[in-house]
Amino acid sequence: MVNELTALESKIADVASLCRTLRAENAQLKQQLATAESDRANLAQRMASARGRLEQLAGQLPEASA
Repeated sequence: MVNELTALESKIADVASLCRTLRAENAQLKQQLATAESDRANLAQRMASARGRLEQLAGQLPEASA
């Protein structure tokens, strides 16, 4: 009986340790996701700005005569 309780205690400790590890990993992944989303938004804004500048420059080009 004591051996069974010791084994159960060990398994519970293993599960608790795994849970702590997974929580830490989850927190790290959430931070990485937030950073990636911020980077994506920044890049989207930069692309929109570049597109606007390119359209403005294209509008300044003289018309091609055929």
